[in-house]
Amino acid sequence: MSAEAEEVAHDTVEAAVRAQLAKAFGGVRGIIEAAVPTVAFTLSWIFTEDLKLSLIISISLAVLLLLVRIVQRSTPQFVINSLIGIAIGAFFASRTGDAKDYFLPGILWNAGYMVGMLISIVTRWPVVGFLIGSVTGDPTAWHKDPGIVKLCTRLTWLLMLPCAVRVAVQGPVYLFGGDQAVAALGFAKIVMGWPLQVAALGAMLWVLGRGRTPLKPPVASA
Repeated sequence: MSAEAEEVAHDTVEAAVRAQLAKAFGGVRGIIEAAVPTVAFTLSWIFTEDLKLSLIISISLAVLLLLVRIVQRSTPQFVINSLIGIAIGAFFASRTGDAKDYFLPGILWNAGYMVGMLISIVTRWPVVGFLIGSVTGDPTAWHKDPGIVKLCTRLTWLLMLPCAVRVAVQGPVYLFGGDQAVAALGFAKIVMGWPLQVAALGAMLWVLGRGRTPLKPPVASA
């Protein structure tokens, strides 16, 4: 759909952001596909303590899920994203020989996202605002409206919260978890993955459901 068509379809900021958020999440299937390789790696490590076998099982399942998507001719975006993350985690773990390093890239990724979104809030260019820009075709016009900036700032805080929680919980487990770190990190990644993201999405949709901000603010008369 072109930017012009999307602009017609969404006459309010709230409607536009809801539509863009729906595209960013993979639904129930995306949640399952993201969780399966992590569950497999964690359980395999718990029962075998064989890092190589656990990595093979995890990557194989991710590749299998990707092939199913391709055969069904459905979008492979979410599986590919998951596979890239798994491959990076496998690289870290295989290089160090420590199974808990499988989870390190995810912790660093969330920390990076958290810092980036916090900077966007402090500078008053909240990242959610650029979702509006992707609909209107002008990536920065939304910033001229203080009401839209305020709304997008609230939404960016909510989007950032899952990242902050993951870093706050998983970081200390990674650093000080000892022999139980792999099982604890696997459990934390599953619980704080899509379920936490969906909770944040629900909160964002609740905020969006309370207002009707025009997508294009009225032009002031001379």
